[in-house]
Amino acid sequence: MKIYNTLTRKVEELKPISDRKINMFVCGPTVYDYAHIGNARTYINFDFFVKYLRFRGFDVFYLQNITDIDDKIIARSKERMISWETLAKEYEEKYYEDMAALGVTAVAEYARATDYIPQIVRQVKILLEKGYAYKTSDGVYYDIFKFADYGKLSGRTEADQNAGVSRIDESLDKKNKNDFALWKFSRPDEPSWETELGRGRPGWHIEDTAITEAHFGSQYDIHGAAVDLMFPHHEAEIAQMEAISGKKPLAKYWMHAAFLNMNSQKMSKSKGNFTTAREATQKWGVRLLRFFFISSHYRTVLDYSEASLEQAKGALERLDGFILKIDKTKEDDISQLKTEVLAALDNDFDTPKALAVLFDYIRDNRDKAGKNAYAFLQELNAVFGFLIFEKEVPEEIQKLINKREALRKEKKYAEADKLREEIEAKGYKIEDRAIK
Repeated sequence: MKIYNTLTRKVEELKPISDRKINMFVCGPTVYDYAHIGNARTYINFDFFVKYLRFRGFDVFYLQNITDIDDKIIARSKERMISWETLAKEYEEKYYEDMAALGVTAVAEYARATDYIPQIVRQVKILLEKGYAYKTSDGVYYDIFKFADYGKLSGRTEADQNAGVSRIDESLDKKNKNDFALWKFSRPDEPSWETELGRGRPGWHIEDTAITEAHFGSQYDIHGAAVDLMFPHHEAEIAQMEAISGKKPLAKYWMHAAFLNMNSQKMSKSKGNFTTAREATQKWGVRLLRFFFISSHYRTVLDYSEASLEQAKGALERLDGFILKIDKTKEDDISQLKTEVLAALDNDFDTPKALAVLFDYIRDNRDKAGKNAYAFLQELNAVFGFLIFEKEVPEEIQKLINKREALRKEKKYAEADKLREEIEAKGYKIEDRAIK
């Protein structure tokens, strides 16, 4: 297995710290709103990565945080005139619903920031004691110039307009403009905890290192997220944990998924080119979305548009048609197919190459595929989550079937026969069984 490591900017052989055991952390959502379609791409990709690593024999513990205390949560709760806890819980549940709908099931454990306040306080105290942090009138800040390696992941030390989502805290008392908050002292009408640091709440970056240290220790195998979190969020995590432990690197491999654009533009609510994962799932369905995202290489910018989804739909239908016509009684040799598909996926999850191999096989083996091809595709689908092996019944047809069954139970056979004719006219054959 080889993966691209953002830290070294190279494709490297995957060698876990402990044999075949992989500890992996991916930055989770701030639960103040619905997950958007860009989040969906990131989480579907990492769901696929983890499932594939497990398929290849690695024991992966996949941890994801839930940011349930944050400026955005506080602001939104005030807008809606509800408590921050109520708002965070509401959108945490909606996030789980959306991920389940998208087939994102690989996460082993979710960790809420507010469950790790003691661990956060401990880390901030160590950074103060070691001289990496300092107190101001409004909180505790990390002095980035005290950490010589700050910027080693992204090659940057300065925030710009593209780093806005990663949140640089403003304070008149900061030593340097890119210093970031570790602990924020309480303000009136804001949530806070009484601690040795003073009454307040955690900064955003510190929750991740507190959570990962609690679960994995000071070093672990893979850290992943979307590319927009590389600076300053991931630089902040590195600066925190490596200063605390004196060990480096924090994560052996760093993986970053590329942006998702909407109609060739960066997603933005102000531009109106923004959609939630929930809306996209309702419009296109989970299979098509998973195919669309997984079929593009995770490090390539992808354009979400009507045209691109329709194109993906046609390709998925070709896969469906092939699978549904496989003769499962036939013997077949798929050794070359299996070797080439797995070789592509083993090389930094090269899904475009793997699917190209699969489509070439489909073109050349329409009448040759048999039980081994069918079984291999079923194995792959445990990872992909977008293939089907039985013809799906559309909702409108299922409603007619249900209505006809009700008529048969009521012994209204003439009306049931009319519905049978209507269903079969739409291309679906019904085989009746005795009614109990």
